[in-house]
Amino acid sequence: MTAISILDLVRVTEEGDPRVSLDNARDLASHAENWGYRRFWMAEHHNMAGIASAATSLAISHVAAGTKTIRVGAGGIMLPNHAPYIIAEQFGTLAWLYPGRIDLGLGRAPGTDQLTIRALRRHDSDNFPQDVLELQHYFEPVQPNQRVQAVPAAGTRVPLWILGSSTFGAQLAAELGLPYAFASHFAPQSLTAALRIYRERFKPSAQLDRPYAMVGVNIVAADSDAEAKRLATTQQMSFANIFRGTRTLSQPPIDDIDTYWSPAERHQASQMLERMIIGSRETVAAGIGKLVAETGADELMIVSDIYDHQKRLHSFEIIAEVTGQKTAVPEVFAS
Repeated sequence: MTAISILDLVRVTEEGDPRVSLDNARDLASHAENWGYRRFWMAEHHNMAGIASAATSLAISHVAAGTKTIRVGAGGIMLPNHAPYIIAEQFGTLAWLYPGRIDLGLGRAPGTDQLTIRALRRHDSDNFPQDVLELQHYFEPVQPNQRVQAVPAAGTRVPLWILGSSTFGAQLAAELGLPYAFASHFAPQSLTAALRIYRERFKPSAQLDRPYAMVGVNIVAADSDAEAKRLATTQQMSFANIFRGTRTLSQPPIDDIDTYWSPAERHQASQMLERMIIGSRETVAAGIGKLVAETGADELMIVSDIYDHQKRLHSFEIIAEVTGQKTAVPEVFAS
């Protein structure tokens, strides 16, 4: 059975605020661990009014404190924005607070725009592979005469993941023997090639003895195809706004997305959302089955970007049911 996990964008809605979004993330994670989801990740984004997880390690701590068993982590930390030493300190601290439950996914992109990159004091050179190796070193047990330690990271077990939307990350994950997560929820074009490269070139490591591939996918599930199609317009509008260069709060769904976006925006969004699965239980079950059969994914990292929190919970519950993670309840009692 393919494992399922959640990537929460921690969207700030037009009717909410960052505290509401962070509390909703915590509530979703609490439900998710009861529905059989394996992990709950949040991502680092900056200068985006509609996303509340910029201080990702703090958001992770908030969610982990409200859950008991589900793994909580970053999907991911944009490592070039930070000194590896600082990330080791942060995630080493999380590992002591929530032992055996913290994941650290690492991305190469800045997660923001050029002006914000300068505000982050991000260096121009691309040392991502070296930064990953340095970060790994800080989690290893302290060696004799080692003068620089990332306290309290040394000796803690924080699994590292390489995230990617191209074949670069696949090659690095394979070389380092790390699990690999492909961002096909917004960049699906290189999915097949990246997974092939990762599996063919994988070298066993102390962390992992065989390839382990996670595939990101957008899924909007509801009681009918029509309802799911309407709920999906929230994410479709978000993508249209990206192309327009605007950073709005999450917007409530509309009846007809074609009244919102232009033909050019629809074309761009359709390419980025090519793998999106929208529909009822039956439609979603068929879509997931097709994706897993095509990719051989060990795990799916699912985004369900829905405006209303209760409807989002229902979407994730349906997904858990159709994947066999959660035993379906009789329809009369379904939330």
